[in-house]
Amino acid sequence: MKLLRFGNKGAERPAVLAEDDTIRDVSSLVSDFAPETISPALLRILQGADLAALPEVPASTRIGAPLSRTGHFIAIGLNYADHAAESGAAVPDEPIVFSKAPSALSGPNDDVMLPPGSQKTDWEVELAVVIGERCDCVAEADALSHVFGYAVCNDVSERAYQIERGGQWIKGKSAPTFGPLGPWIVTADAVPDPQDLDMFLDVNGARAQTGNTRTMIFSVAHIVAYLSRFMVLEPGDVITTGTPPGVGMGRKPPVYLKEGDTMDLGIAGLGEQHQKVIARR
Repeated sequence: MKLLRFGNKGAERPAVLAEDDTIRDVSSLVSDFAPETISPALLRILQGADLAALPEVPASTRIGAPLSRTGHFIAIGLNYADHAAESGAAVPDEPIVFSKAPSALSGPNDDVMLPPGSQKTDWEVELAVVIGERCDCVAEADALSHVFGYAVCNDVSERAYQIERGGQWIKGKSAPTFGPLGPWIVTADAVPDPQDLDMFLDVNGARAQTGNTRTMIFSVAHIVAYLSRFMVLEPGDVITTGTPPGVGMGRKPPVYLKEGDTMDLGIAGLGEQHQKVIARR
């Protein structure tokens, strides 16, 4: 099942993408897709609904982030060996964990805004995981049973803020619009193997990144179990799991986003995103 939210910014409503590719408004069944409502019980309600009887949403309607908000927006760094190499970093022995500000969350096709003074804003297509049940010291063998679903994420990054300004990576990862998510959450039952998903990202129509989640250093199950040793993961938390090679920082010379650029990215079975880069004014 594919869960999404539609409408103007700040006034989105929950919906489901039906099997006939129509978008159906499910606000009569759930107030919103939020940490308070994400659960196995919600999935049972939606799966039992007669979607054809619910209002159809015009295909031209804006698609927002599939969650109204997230408590934790956690990211994993250097989780593909070839991306670590292009970044000039060693392959990590344990997952590299950092945060993105929850306020970075944005719709999959919304404009990406360059922060004031930005010179090194970069792209990163990633598989995102949405937690569905509380995780507190879960075993790796049980970790995927706590996952509600998966989504496409563009982990937009300002490299100068991330690397050259000292302190934590969060500074380069958290500007408004730096967390496009969606277009929908694909529920875990519809993703047989999260470790076998093709992914891509194009910049201005030219292929920049090509990869597959099978080349992750640390699997989704390992990441969820690992994080649950250090923090409690709650329903609606988002974990974005790292990017394959092809980021702008890894080019020789490096190439970064500028106003007017476009990004198109996607993951097999999870949908695509389309963004234009604008200057924040």
